[in-house]
Amino acid sequence: MKISILSGKGGTGKTTLAVNMALSLKNVQLLDADVEEPDDYIFISPDIFDTEAESVLRLIPEVDDDLCTACKKCVDFCEYNTLAMMLDQVLVFPEICHSCGGCKIVCPENAITEIERELGKIYHAVSGEIDFWQGELNTGEEKSVPVIEKLKTKIDTDKKVIIDSPPGTTCPSVEAVADTDYSIVVTEPTPFGLHDMDMVIEMLQEIQQPFGVVINRSDENSDHLIENYCSENDINILLKIPFSREIAELYSDGTAFVKKMGSWKSKFQLLYYDIVREVNNNEKNNSN
Repeated sequence: MKISILSGKGGTGKTTLAVNMALSLKNVQLLDADVEEPDDYIFISPDIFDTEAESVLRLIPEVDDDLCTACKKCVDFCEYNTLAMMLDQVLVFPEICHSCGGCKIVCPENAITEIERELGKIYHAVSGEIDFWQGELNTGEEKSVPVIEKLKTKIDTDKKVIIDSPPGTTCPSVEAVADTDYSIVVTEPTPFGLHDMDMVIEMLQEIQQPFGVVINRSDENSDHLIENYCSENDINILLKIPFSREIAELYSDGTAFVKKMGSWKSKFQLLYYDIVREVNNNEKNNSN
């Protein structure tokens, strides 16, 4: 079972849910796909990443000025403005290159070759029951999707897989949830939380991804914002994590709250198996 966890914006609580859920299960794999700001490791506390980081590489063009005739065919071809003509020299902006290789193909002088550029790294560690993988985008790079793609090649389908996805509804978020069995949308009971949750749900419905909602920082005086929306749209609220000083203090100390509040382990276990039943029921209904 592959479960992705996402939210409309950062700071809503998806890392809280992903880490505490992973710590509550056995034979589990946790992938931190929030590659621009990975922080699951703070709560998992692996002593050391057990292997050297694995580089994520992409091919980018390199122009031989001695062969280039400044015909500008490569510049005109590139839809991403990776190449630009300055006087009689072609400039390359590697950060925005999509590695399609088209510029090399259209060059009539064979002046363009491709070289490897490192976009990011993949790290691995084992911490207790958790097989932990982390993607990390290099500083200054813009293309996080290839790092997430590489990270997802590490998925072990014999394990319970939890993917901590990037926040929002952009390409990295879509890549993280793609091909997973179920998505959990984490929100908070505020007008901003409702607005951002609505965008995420619209995206998941567009890609036909099954999902449910978890309310973080739940408060009985405010939960009606989310509850009314979910009721009107026939969306299942899977769990509520309370607005708790104890949970907040543990979080600020880098401690997953299930380590100190043991009764929550059974709640996260129940959450997981509720999702398994829902996915199995959906598959059964679709096959009939």
